[in-house]
Amino acid sequence: MPRLTIDGREIEAAAGRTVMEAATDAGIFIPYFCWHPKLSVPGNCRICVVGVEDKGGEWVEIACNMPVTEGMVVYTNSEKVRARRKATMQFITLNHPVDCGICDKAGECTLQDYHYEYNGERSISVDAKAHATKHYSLSPRIVLDNERCIQCTRCVRFTREISKSNGLGMQNRADHSLVRAVEDGSFANDPYSDNVIDICPVGALLSRSFLHKARVWYLKPTASVCPGCSRGCTVNLWHRRPEWRLRAPGMRAQNETIDRVTPLENPAVNGPWICNKGRDIAKVLGRARAETAMLKGRPAELQGAIAQARSLIAAARKPVAVVSSWASNEELAAFKAALGARFSVLVKADHEPEPGEVVQDDILIRADKNPNTAGARALFGEAPLALPPDADLVLVWGEGLDFGLIPAGAKIVYLNAWLQPENGHADVFFPTSIQTERDGHYTNFAGVTSAFTQCFPRPAGVADAQALFAALAGQAGGGE
Repeated sequence: MPRLTIDGREIEAAAGRTVMEAATDAGIFIPYFCWHPKLSVPGNCRICVVGVEDKGGEWVEIACNMPVTEGMVVYTNSEKVRARRKATMQFITLNHPVDCGICDKAGECTLQDYHYEYNGERSISVDAKAHATKHYSLSPRIVLDNERCIQCTRCVRFTREISKSNGLGMQNRADHSLVRAVEDGSFANDPYSDNVIDICPVGALLSRSFLHKARVWYLKPTASVCPGCSRGCTVNLWHRRPEWRLRAPGMRAQNETIDRVTPLENPAVNGPWICNKGRDIAKVLGRARAETAMLKGRPAELQGAIAQARSLIAAARKPVAVVSSWASNEELAAFKAALGARFSVLVKADHEPEPGEVVQDDILIRADKNPNTAGARALFGEAPLALPPDADLVLVWGEGLDFGLIPAGAKIVYLNAWLQPENGHADVFFPTSIQTERDGHYTNFAGVTSAFTQCFPRPAGVADAQALFAALAGQAGGGE
């Protein structure tokens, strides 16, 4: 393997690596716009220049497309390199509108960061800026500001190399270049299209759902797992920082809502990508909640509901439990420890594919639309969901079960987080917490376990399923 020296530090690079890759592997930073570790190398932006020592002095070239050679001596911050980067930044920002004050990318913009680091001066141009289209509708999900675009082509390469939709291309040349969607509508139908927003290094590609919603410094990310399918992609859920809480009447609910969802890179599961459904999971988790226990549709105190459920469980001769594939490993283990010996246990799918959604592909999306089917079946087996006709008590946990399948006359204990008609049909109903209100783990289809972390407090009147199972086992003979 070739050895080279970068800024006086000798490192060993894998064969075939570029200077950019070798530096990144060694934790040495070289700035870049167009380069991305998962995409091809176009060499568009020229900001990644480095100096290379030679007999005739130092020559300057881009690091992203420069192969490592034995004995190479590289400088990432020499005088020549700084001068070239400054000139490059002047060129890149020549026609930029410098509208940071209204740009959603402000605070996360690589162009901003590099301007202060490598340029820091006003434009030297005396010519009028070339104007381009503003607020161009690239798709129903994405707005494009061509004046901010620096033609890095990351978005174009993503649709060609990762999502394979070939949905984006470049029109025209030079300072008239425009990113545009192809006319067949493939970009609008690309289930991974929103990834181009993340990889855009400037504020050119903007999410309609997040546009002008919140400044990024008002928000904080919490590590979580997308529950949209059995892939279990790791994600960041962005929500309001406590120090930036809204206090105006009618706006306080926004303190406990998810403002956006972005990928949390995980080489073992999803790499740096997620699908669009994962970005929309806030809509699923933000549905109207059930917050009151009920007895046959009538509001009840939680302790009274627990007492009634205990009585039903104790009296049952053939109780069956149908457990949730959206439950965490911790909740499933708690159920097994407390009540597993008392019930015959079946695993159900809480969610099935929605009409029109991509059911499965070769990238990330899985046909099973539940995050923890593997975890549930590891504890309770692979038996098909068939309720025995002589079951006299059915404990239903989570969504997805047709109550018409429950034998006539069987008592029903129901645990669910959402407002649904079935809640009032149960003999005993318990409102339960969701994954943003507790810590836990899911195990995906490949056996990889990923953690999610609490974002928000649990609403008053809502119980954690783990605590409920322990309480229900008090008179149910859970360990008997």
